[in-house]
Amino acid sequence: MKTKGIILAGGNGSRMFPVSSIYSKQLIMIYDKPMIYYPLSTLMLGHIRDILIISDESTLPILKKLLGDGTKLGINIDYAVQEKAGGIAEALIIGEEFIGDDQVVLILGDNIFYGSYDFLRLAIDENDGATIFGYYVSDPERYGVIKYDKNKNPIDIIEKPSEHVSNYAVPGLYIYNCQCSEIAKGLSYSKRGELEITDVNREYLKMKKLKADMLGRGFAWLDTGTPSSLMDASNFIETIEKRQALKIGCIEEIAYRVHFIDENQLNSIIESYPECPYSEYLKRIIHE
Repeated sequence: MKTKGIILAGGNGSRMFPVSSIYSKQLIMIYDKPMIYYPLSTLMLGHIRDILIISDESTLPILKKLLGDGTKLGINIDYAVQEKAGGIAEALIIGEEFIGDDQVVLILGDNIFYGSYDFLRLAIDENDGATIFGYYVSDPERYGVIKYDKNKNPIDIIEKPSEHVSNYAVPGLYIYNCQCSEIAKGLSYSKRGELEITDVNREYLKMKKLKADMLGRGFAWLDTGTPSSLMDASNFIETIEKRQALKIGCIEEIAYRVHFIDENQLNSIIESYPECPYSEYLKRIIHE
């Protein structure tokens, strides 16, 4: 069984208005790279090579121009339209044919993860239904949160709780087996007119097929869905990159380091780019 990846780069972008009336927030720069590079790099670091990007009709041509079919990165990128914001779970319906009989990692296009990706590769290998992740936050009322029992097993998922339940929020990164599309198709739309991913997770929980792994303190999750959080993410990326002289979310470097492409292929990529700090960085990667 293969593992495929879906990036949901849709939504109406209302929190990013007025810029979202011109182009998708997934094209906004997070420090030195478009936002879409970061979720794509997460899937690649999970050793996933077959990827579906879902977005609105006006954004897809720009994403195709930016990323192409993935050949230069040693991956396969397909595209699909989400006509309007119908909820995260709708991505599992749109991607049903793409998923087929395989399992899938679904990531939101405005989520950034930083740290060791061993957790993701291990979770992919061990997934037997659905796997979500718990990340400790100080403001759980803003998120869907996981309620654990004393043995750290998930017993409930509550969306934006009004009373304190847990400090473990659910980031926009989910692993599902091939049942996920059928589960999503069986859901009812919520009051806000969306198919809620929390309802998908609850269905797996009812089947006793949901794992909720806790992410440790050495790992960072950034949700860039607001102007403020976007600025925080840019500052975070800038600080790390300047301190370490290594880039975060550099998809060409990742393709090279995980052996999706070889040195000759990376050189070909560099030759196709203009002389700029980004291409100079890639040259340094080869010669380090």
